[in-house]
Amino acid sequence: MSEENKRGTPDLQEMKVYLPVEGSKEEELSLQLISKIPDYDDNFTIKDIIQKILQDNKQHDLSKIISAYEFAEKAHRGQKRSSGQDYIIHPLTVAYILLEYSMDTDTICAALLHDVVEDTPATLEDLKKHFGQDVAILVDGVTKMSKVPTNTKEQQSAENIRKILIAMYQDIRVIIIKLADRLHNMRTLKYRPRNKQVTTALETMNIYVSIAHRLGIRSMKEELEDLAFHYLDPFGYEEIEKMLDKRKDERQKIVETIKNRIAERFSTVQFEEPPIIDGRVKSVYSLYKKIIVKGKQMDEIYDKYAVRVIVSTVPECYNVLGIIHDMFTPMDNRFKDYISKPKENKYQSLHTTVTGKEGIPFEVQIRTSKMHQIAEYGIAAHWKYKDGVITKNSEDSRLAWIREILESQQTADDVEEIVRVIKSELSPEDIVVMTPKGRSIQLPAKSNCIDFAYKIHTEIGHKTIGAKVDGRIVPLEYELQTGQICEITVTKDPERGPNRAWLNTVKTSEARSKIRAWFKKECREDNITEGKKELEKAFRRSRINLTENQYSEFLQDDFRRHNCENIDDFYASIGYGGINLTNIIPRLKDKYDRLYGSPSENLPEITASRPYDRSQGSIILDDITAIEKSPAHCCNPLPGDDIIGFITRGHGLKIHTKKCTNYLSALKRANPEELARWREVSWTDGTRSSEQSRISVLASDRVGLAFDITAAISEARMPIINSSARRIKNGNALFECTVSITSREQLQRLIEKIKKIKGVISVERT
Repeated sequence: MSEENKRGTPDLQEMKVYLPVEGSKEEELSLQLISKIPDYDDNFTIKDIIQKILQDNKQHDLSKIISAYEFAEKAHRGQKRSSGQDYIIHPLTVAYILLEYSMDTDTICAALLHDVVEDTPATLEDLKKHFGQDVAILVDGVTKMSKVPTNTKEQQSAENIRKILIAMYQDIRVIIIKLADRLHNMRTLKYRPRNKQVTTALETMNIYVSIAHRLGIRSMKEELEDLAFHYLDPFGYEEIEKMLDKRKDERQKIVETIKNRIAERFSTVQFEEPPIIDGRVKSVYSLYKKIIVKGKQMDEIYDKYAVRVIVSTVPECYNVLGIIHDMFTPMDNRFKDYISKPKENKYQSLHTTVTGKEGIPFEVQIRTSKMHQIAEYGIAAHWKYKDGVITKNSEDSRLAWIREILESQQTADDVEEIVRVIKSELSPEDIVVMTPKGRSIQLPAKSNCIDFAYKIHTEIGHKTIGAKVDGRIVPLEYELQTGQICEITVTKDPERGPNRAWLNTVKTSEARSKIRAWFKKECREDNITEGKKELEKAFRRSRINLTENQYSEFLQDDFRRHNCENIDDFYASIGYGGINLTNIIPRLKDKYDRLYGSPSENLPEITASRPYDRSQGSIILDDITAIEKSPAHCCNPLPGDDIIGFITRGHGLKIHTKKCTNYLSALKRANPEELARWREVSWTDGTRSSEQSRISVLASDRVGLAFDITAAISEARMPIINSSARRIKNGNALFECTVSITSREQLQRLIEKIKKIKGVISVERT
């Protein structure tokens, strides 16, 4: 897409990025490091495209491709990119990248034309008339939705990604064009302003790298990763490059020595065709994740050297594995067989890590030539073996994740959910867990037993009441690890359904979508009641003081945004988890302040500083005279929590934790008047003052449950201010109480103690 029109701002806090202050010396150094990104040979012409087609000896309709070029060149004539190049260079480069993946005629034409509808007066009807419906559909799939009423930039970005996913589910070529488009924009990103570089790099890392990984396009994924990393943390990038450059010649010599030894041994073995032996060093970003993020030393990374052996048949793969293990010493727990158990993106290979006589560990990857094409080019590798388009039916298993993401977004009633799902669920870090019968289930990292149950079957998920991992009973929220065997226990009660609390504990969109769908279908009245209660609670926390009669008018825009016809639909959607209040309350608070008065009115006077007298409390107030203080009910801070004070109108100083959603939302809004009311405070040294904290315990209902919980609190010598217990749906009970606490550590010990009580599902500080 046009690099001039990027949208979407992924959360900076989710990436470990170095973002120097604008205008600082660090910013200047950062820009100098970014400028070191090498120039790519992007001055392609239509002659280069034709020459590439002729060299590859592929069946392409040259006249159609030349016509598409002429149409695009005329449409973009006079337009320039930020680099100063004629704009037509961009679609030509995208087309050339796709030729390297052996894409078909219509895909190349769509690449040449992919920006004409968005950036020129040309229409889809024009493209359909001149180049056919397939080309028009592909261009439409990668064309951004430029105007969606009332949407924020984040929603606009999410809508565009949703549109691309829908289009790619119908024709996978859409996303391959989009990935090539993003790759060229990343190669030329240094010509954009610094803020655009960071925004685009984050979106690339969070969305497009994840999609390229899931489609198995390793070559594109790694280049996108390295380029994005270069802009997000130029200092970290340079540090890794220095490590690599320091012993570059030595490493190259090591790889060549290993390759020669293997080739010499292979000369005594008969193969159908001579094996191809190749060597490599890990990409910059993959090394960064292990060195910087995981805190490893370069010498602790066993797979920084890798040798790849490509043979003709699967039996030869296992034969080569035996030869390698005979030549070198295999390392314990470092063998993976992705041939018998392929990854979800269809990647197949044997991986083993061994050491030679020099004591240097290195990885050996063994695969067939077809496996290698799929490893490098993923789903695009099909064009190297057959003509035409991959039909949806033939690739249903590979594209199932797209359907799951789209279904999750539909049940969420929140278009921004689609971005969150892609970022969390398409991560390259996956786990493989086994059923007791030996079936392997692939899940995102940190998935729990509930995710596992829903991955097996929807009804198993709904009826889950317990789980065993490697023969040991574990809580349902237990995080699974690769190689474990998980056994799910289900109830025979036909009335039993999922637990509403699972919406906050599951990792996968598939599980969350199925839980929402169950509550949406089975429990509308309960959803309305629960949703109304949650909304009123959120409004109280955010000081949105409206009567119930004012709700409908105040929420009219959100009714449209979330496809709700009335207030009951809105309550119900909150109740079954379709609307996440955390995402919408900051915007509603801004709207409330605009409609019902300035947040800066009636502030207490702030004068010269003196610390708060310890005899009067346990908090030091920086730069504020002693005024009335009290804990905020939205987060209930405890001694030991990182805290911040908020100057209220007529209620003194409210103390919040620095993790409080109200405080974090204020930072995002960055309203100067509002930020001025947040003031630094801290606990006094050694304070032992008591504060009240509320805890909520969800458990399977049984006789004696409340007694056991109360006894645990009493044994911890914590006064109970008040408590209540009630039976809820699905045979569970909810026990809530307020206790007097002197520290966060004391509360954590209590929570761990209650978790050990029989039947307890979850314990939360509320």
